[in-house]
Formats: sequence, C-alpha cells, structure tokens
Amino acid sequence: MTGDSSDVVGFWERLGLPGIIDIHTHFMPEQVLRKVWAYFDSVGPLTGMEWPIAYRHAEDERLALLRSFGVLRFTSMLYPHRPGMAAWLNGWAADFAERVPDCLHTATLFPEEGVERYVREAVEAGARVFKSHLQVGAYDPNDPLLDGVWGLLAEAGVPVVMHCGSGPAPGKHTGPEPVGRLLARHPRLRIVVAHMGMPEYADFLALAERYPEVRLDTTMAFTDFSEEFSPFPAGERARLADLGDRILLGTDFPNIPYPYVHQLHALERLGLGDAWLRAVCHGNASALFG
Repeated sequence: MTGDSSDVVGFWERLGLPGIIDIHTHFMPEQVLRKVWAYFDSVGPLTGMEWPIAYRHAEDERLALLRSFGVLRFTSMLYPHRPGMAAWLNGWAADFAERVPDCLHTATLFPEEGVERYVREAVEAGARVFKSHLQVGAYDPNDPLLDGVWGLLAEAGVPVVMHCGSGPAPGKHTGPEPVGRLLARHPRLRIVVAHMGMPEYADFLALAERYPEVRLDTTMAFTDFSEEFSPFPAGERARLADLGDRILLGTDFPNIPYPYVHQLHALERLGLGDAWLRAVCHGNASALFG
C-alpha cells in the first residue's frame, strides 16, 4: 500500500505541477488518533462498513510518505467530540505546525464557553485553517456560542473545513440547511465543504454557486469506495467544471481504505481536463493559502 509514491509523482509531473496540495489530512495526538483508528476498526455506527486504514504507520513514516508523494502542503485536521478538548488540541496542533513547517497550522473549535477566546488566540498565533466536524461533534453551526467565532474567522479570512454533509451517516445537524442558515448570516465565511458535501452533493454545489467564498474539497468523493454507497450524480459534472476554481484536493490520509493515488485517478476519470486537475490539485489551494 506504500508503493504508490511513483504513481502519485507521475500524476502531478504529467500535469506540469511542482507537486500537490492536500487540504484534508489528519495528524493529531497519538492517543486520539489511535482511538479514531479503533473506531474505524470496530465498524462504528457513523461508518457501518469495513474500513481498513491504508496508512496505519507511525507519525514520522506518515510524514515521509506524504513528502514522497510530492505533497507540498497539507493539514493536521483534528476535532473535538466534547467540550474541553478543542483548546488542548489547538495547543498540540500549533506545536506540530512549528516542528513540521510543510503543515498548514490547523485549529479546531466546539460550541462552549471560551470558544471565541481560544479561536482568537489560535488565529493570532498563525492558524491558517480550522476544522469543524458537525457530525462527530454533534453540534449546530448556528449555536449562539459560535456566532462571534464565525464573524471573527470571516473577518480574518481563515478557511474552515467543515464536515457538514450527511455521509457516511446523517447526524442531528448535518445537511445543507444548517449551513445555509449560517451563510445567510455570515456570507463572507470561507467554508470548505468536506467530502464535496456527500451525499447532498447538489445542495452544497448550490451553496457554492450562491456564496463566492464557499469551496468544496474532494475528500473520498468519486472513489470506488464512496461511489458504492454515495455515487456522485453524473448529471452534476458540468457544475464541477463551472466551480473549478473553488474545488480543492483533499484525501483523508491516512484514514483511507485504498491507496492515496486512487483519489487522484478518481478525479482524473471525471474527464474534466488537465487545467481543471491542475487547479484542484494545486492552484486553488495555493491561491487560498498564499
């Protein structure tokens, strides 16, 4: 499973890119990551299916793999499932970004007392991207505790990668409706809809068409694995082309049940052309994060 480095490099070299940028990769404290892996191993209720972890390696091996793939920049997506975790996770992520300079400094949040303070501290410390997981966190993005946070992030222009679609299983606050209400109040908020909004693809594409700061990441979308239970509608491909400047590569590395290169091949077989692939795999993220 680790022998696909040459295939990944061959992909971006053929496109004439200097490498790729992956905005949806997971690095987190070891004890937290092991609990995440144990959840996947147990066929937890949010997945409900066999989900073998393809890159179950030590942290230094995972970093070496991304670099061997030619991933120029990546993230340390992490998220709390209860109050009291987010500030601690943000401290870990800040240290990780300091010792791993090719990782975009990532932070997270949860609706709780003090959230605006620690989000502001993270932004002032240089956080480049936030992760919000409405499914695992089981919270409404319109929770009044978060209103000041969204305003702060919109003003700072810091993107928020948000798992807000109802895949692989619906949550109490997933789907396009809560996000639509949030954007109506904060239209300049740079939400990056994780997993292309799976399975509500069309609805989240519509939000991106309506709000110019909304983007989507490709994480696990279009792959053989996801197409089995949540196929992307063939009739919506033209909208992918039209939004080609606001779709960004994400993979979910290391927590994927197939080789890394398969995500890239899944994008290629959409047939949207090399210019689209160059934008999705490098240019759009480069523009967003400078």
